Amino acid sequence: MTETSVHRGARLSRSARRAQLLLAARDVFAAQGYHAAAMDDIAERAGVSKPVLYQHFPGKLELYRALLTTYADELVDSVRGAIAATHDNRERVHAAVKAYFDFVAGEGQGYRLVFESDLRREPEAAAVVDGALTRCIDAVAEVVTEDAGLDDARARLLAVGLVGLSQVTAQYWLDSQQSVPREEAIDLMSALAWKGLAGFPLIHD
Repeated sequence: MTETSVHRGARLSRSARRAQLLLAARDVFAAQGYHAAAMDDIAERAGVSKPVLYQHFPGKLELYRALLTTYADELVDSVRGAIAATHDNRERVHAAVKAYFDFVAGEGQGYRLVFESDLRREPEAAAVVDGALTRCIDAVAEVVTEDAGLDDARARLLAVGLVGLSQVTAQYWLDSQQSVPREEAIDLMSALAWKGLAGFPLIHD
């Protein structure tokens, strides 16, 4: 998502208006959390009336779920793209770790909606987040299975390790005021992950 500047009353296509409302919702939810945020706040942030907001989203939960899905899909697409961009496994590991660091460093703190949601107990929201995690693990596990010849259970365990390392360290890096430059942090964590994964021999070149 990218920021847009829209004046109250501006005429937009339905898709453009929806994107504008999601941006406003992102800012409000990231700042206040789901429970404290109000539809009034989101409408005001977007520069629209509440009826306009309700034309696109019937309630706060539906709006939050749409926003959550947008960012979850963005993360999954980034991880998949990182893995597909090269056949060099060391570069794949680096790119996968980088995808998480880039995601948490993205504008608007959209990552908080995925990783730090105060609505994780709500089944539909939890399903979106868990589904994104599963898809990232699936993407990594598929490569591990193909290249190392491990069975699905062992490949998935390694994939969980790489995804977990990437997510936790990226969040820690951001929360620690980025005391280590981003590229250096990515290099450090991808080197750590690669040292482990490189111990599994390729079954084909």
